[in-house]
Amino acid sequence: MQKLSAPILSLLAVFGVLTFDSGSTASAALIGPADNPPNIEDSTVWSGSARQAIREIVNYFLFFLGLIATIMVIYGGFLYITSGGDDSGAEKGKKILIYAAIGIVVILISYALVNTLIGAGMGGEPPAAG
Repeated sequence: MQKLSAPILSLLAVFGVLTFDSGSTASAALIGPADNPPNIEDSTVWSGSARQAIREIVNYFLFFLGLIATIMVIYGGFLYITSGGDDSGAEKGKKILIYAAIGIVVILISYALVNTLIGAGMGGEPPAAG
């Protein structure tokens, strides 16, 4: 567990540094006067539709899962190629590649299923470009 916590903490630290805004003290407030329900609804692409909101949120998470699976394919391939004849390294790389490929297939099926079912419930409206 400790081996996994260091990279995660490093990633969170980098994300925090990249998203830090030191411009003005007004930007530090989480909720401002413009954050009222009509302004928030107008700034979203969902147009008040709960189905559209659910589809956008699910697609957002599936995008990041696909990104993680792609990174795992690269990592597994790197382990497999650099194993140098070591059977344990090659086996570990193969397992990662197989599980990442299965993950990508599951993600693609989930994307198709969610967009088909929610799109059918919305009258066949195509997914919003994003």
